[in-house]
Amino acid sequence: MEVWKSRGCDCCDDWIAYIRKNSFEVKVNETGNSDARSRLGLPGMYTSCHTALVAGYVVEGHVPAREIHRMLKEKPNALGIAVPVMPVGSPGMDGPKFSNRSEPYVVILVQHDGNATIYQSYK
Repeated sequence: MEVWKSRGCDCCDDWIAYIRKNSFEVKVNETGNSDARSRLGLPGMYTSCHTALVAGYVVEGHVPAREIHRMLKEKPNALGIAVPVMPVGSPGMDGPKFSNRSEPYVVILVQHDGNATIYQSYK
């Protein structure tokens, strides 16, 4: 997996540590993610603080490892998956520094034409 993020973004670093603990090797680019997101074709409405590419799929934001593994197993005909914005309780946006709070969020499956459907809901 290759990740693009801004230098010094703690929540991105926490997500990368979490992803590594969940069986992914990660190459990190601290160049920001706007150019990568644009190059990979992810529409702006699905953006978050980091962008990744794994096995040809875009992974945007604080996506749980479970859903990445699921996508790689199911191999949907899609651009990738995303957790837009930065919901508290998602991987990298969780734990004591967020007072162990959690809010509902969804992982969306983004199609090549920019349309999306809910891939998984978290409460």
